[in-house]
Amino acid sequence: MSQQPVLLPYADPAFVADPFPLYRQLRQDGPVRRAVIAGGLDAWLVTRYEDGLAALSDPRLSSDVRDASDPRLMEQLPETERESMMSNMLRSDPPDHTRLRRLVSKAFTARRVAELRPRIQEITDRLLDAVVPTGRAELVADFALPLPVTVISELLGVPVDDRYEFQRWTDDMLTRGEKMPDPAVVNEAWQHMRAYLAELLETKRVRPGGDLLSALIIARDEEQRLSEDELIAMMFLLLVAGYITTVSLIGGGIAALLAHPRQLELLRNDPELLPGAIEEFLRYDGPVSPGIARFAREDVEIAGVAIPRGATVLIASAIADRDPARFTDPDRLDITRRDNPHLAFGHGIHYCLGAPLARLEGQIAIGTALQRLPGLALAVPPGELRWRPGALRGPMQLPVTFSAAARPL
Repeated sequence: MSQQPVLLPYADPAFVADPFPLYRQLRQDGPVRRAVIAGGLDAWLVTRYEDGLAALSDPRLSSDVRDASDPRLMEQLPETERESMMSNMLRSDPPDHTRLRRLVSKAFTARRVAELRPRIQEITDRLLDAVVPTGRAELVADFALPLPVTVISELLGVPVDDRYEFQRWTDDMLTRGEKMPDPAVVNEAWQHMRAYLAELLETKRVRPGGDLLSALIIARDEEQRLSEDELIAMMFLLLVAGYITTVSLIGGGIAALLAHPRQLELLRNDPELLPGAIEEFLRYDGPVSPGIARFAREDVEIAGVAIPRGATVLIASAIADRDPARFTDPDRLDITRRDNPHLAFGHGIHYCLGAPLARLEGQIAIGTALQRLPGLALAVPPGELRWRPGALRGPMQLPVTFSAAARPL
């Protein structure tokens, strides 16, 4: 195995549009290899399924960036994030992770999420009502984005009308590529987001409701189960993680179907295939790419490769989910695939809390769109679609045409 780090070329539009040829080569090169990832950071890339599955449950690999030896990881974080937004579940390990996750886990059980189905369907229908008479839409801005934003905002108790502001701040905070964005712009976005969340907390303290944020405030103020910084960091994580990857699941899933007309027709004719189709979209081209970062608390060995303490380990779920040693014909989109234990939601104690909600939103959104938008097709050549660079993958826009229909009464 070569020790020369491979550069993930986020400045190359061809790679951003389709990273999987390089991913395939990296997996073939070896189970673990050094790489230069977004922001010019060094990492050890874990490329095969069984190794990735084991690494996601390995307690020697920390989620806390403070366990990293590369000072650039902290230096590249905006000041506001370093000071008050680090204390969230995504960047915590037990026992803090266990305590924080327990506070919100009941809101995301399969039963509680299933109760949201009528409201998610209502929002979906309302968004499609606005475009069905026109015969064309930009399905990210018109549909895939506002649906999960509205759902998570209502669940948390965040005013839906505020979504335009926090979406803009989120874009400024999280967009990554070959070059780091302007630090002043990123830090300003973090400052705006923190100030917004702090103000929202005070509003909720005066006028609490039956939402999740009000319940978290009680846990903070009356039960002392988390600190003020932990509360704000929790709000941020639930709000942003509650929509940003689901946007890509919906938009990316529809894009995958449009690139595979036979699969689209199969799903349109048999909606019972929807649950399995969502899993296949997540495996085939999921929202997290190339994967999930961890930091070695001690010297570790993965697949016979020695990784030093403090190293960044990137568990490349997007590469592992096309490992032919685990998935038959892995580069083929197959919505009828049965054996599909993909890693798109992670594994172990950090398995995505919002997975049931994302799955339900994906099923309702894509299923309803196929039903109500007959003749659905891309409005531009496939090569003109623009994809997000960096860790969050998905189409930035999805212009489509379809057969216009009368607006329902």
